[in-house]
Amino acid sequence: MNYFEFDVTLQEVPGEISLCFSICGCPLKCDGCHSPFLFKKENGKELKEDTYQTILSRYRNYATCVLFMGGEWEKDELILRLQQARCLGYKTCLYTGLENVDIQLLNHLNWVKTGKWIPAKGGLDSVHTNQEFREVDTGKKMNSLFQKK
Repeated sequence: MNYFEFDVTLQEVPGEISLCFSICGCPLKCDGCHSPFLFKKENGKELKEDTYQTILSRYRNYATCVLFMGGEWEKDELILRLQQARCLGYKTCLYTGLENVDIQLLNHLNWVKTGKWIPAKGGLDSVHTNQEFREVDTGKKMNSLFQKK
């Protein structure tokens, strides 16, 4: 599994400080995607075990969540990474353009953002979006947390 970049983010998972990994090889290729460099699997660098563990350890007392922007097309490796994060006490989240996520993946997630990017409908901050941000355990839709009041 290759990742293009790693960031610490504050807004993708409300109320959480997230370690965000942007995964290469996205097969969806949504029109208007803000990250078309993620389409090619060979872009970025391999998310090696030692690199991943070093990042998780470094931020363990600061960050609260591990977020993958994609990666569901490498299900087995993604599940392994999610398990490793949860063993260290992190919550987990997946952002995907898919409408439905494999139950095996959902079993390792606290939150999931689903829905293909459609520029005319906007993202999670739009009341017109087709995308949904849900808490996995309860199924509760949480889009309102992204929308300005």
